[in-house]
Amino acid sequence: MSSSATSISSANARPVPCLLGPTASGKTAAALAFAERHPVEIVSVDSALVYREMDIGTAKPDARERAAAPHHLIDIIDPADSYSAAQFRADALRLVGEITARGKLPLLVGGTMLYYKALTQGLNDLPTADAAVRARLDAEAARDGWPALHARLAEVDPATAARLTPNDSQRIQRALEVFMLSGQLMSALLAARRVASQGDGDAAYRFVPVALEPSDRAVLHGRIEARFDAMLAHGFIDEVKRLRARGDLDLSMPSMRCVGYRQAWKYLDGAFDHREMRDRSVFATRQLCKRQLTWLRAMPERIVVDCCAQDATKQAVEAIRRVMEGAL
Repeated sequence: MSSSATSISSANARPVPCLLGPTASGKTAAALAFAERHPVEIVSVDSALVYREMDIGTAKPDARERAAAPHHLIDIIDPADSYSAAQFRADALRLVGEITARGKLPLLVGGTMLYYKALTQGLNDLPTADAAVRARLDAEAARDGWPALHARLAEVDPATAARLTPNDSQRIQRALEVFMLSGQLMSALLAARRVASQGDGDAAYRFVPVALEPSDRAVLHGRIEARFDAMLAHGFIDEVKRLRARGDLDLSMPSMRCVGYRQAWKYLDGAFDHREMRDRSVFATRQLCKRQLTWLRAMPERIVVDCCAQDATKQAVEAIRRVMEGAL
């Protein structure tokens, strides 16, 4: 078993299942199917679901789904604000303790792998964000394009650049920001991960990943395309229009960098037509899916469920049950 499972485990650690998977892999359906039979509370592991007013484009569980079981870490901040992996780690550990104390079963569900890594491996000593540096990088990207900044990153930190796509603006910016502020490479700092702080209660739990992964990626790609078309049909563009109308949001904010929102914003700016916006959004979601699967497949301790199988939901429910009973 890898360090992500063993670093926070102990002889008496309580197993907590974490239902992870790329977008459109069926996580919500499996979590709700489990909730039908067990007294569960769901903790979201999703960096987009934390934002209020962003419902359609994030595929946020609807009122009926959220009534089936208590959900946590959804609709907790305004889109103008930010929410870090450190905040998620603290909130998730607190919630797992509170849910357990209520005699309920905690189930973590989502696809933001950075959050899962922060929860299970602790945090890293990285410099905090610097608005001036980010503004400078944004200006350079507007002039030269993100692929040019990706090429610059490859010169100073080839290891980090190799795991990022040339248009992964948020992560390219962060890696360059870290280098500019600290003079150190993001890859080196991540490799020197610091020991998780003591006394936060994480040793009481053993987080076990149950991963929904596709045996045929084309099936998942088809789901992604169909789901985005459904979002468009249900008023996604109007949702983005309402967000733009607030007047306090822009594309530099993490909320508006969420897949689909950036593309819709640029479409409304006139950067491209509706068809191109749709195609760019689907492509960006596929790229996100690829990154999520890369993270998952680096977890040898994960329990894999084929999300393309006809009985994928049933398999996932059984895996979650066995984790909670300590059988896995």
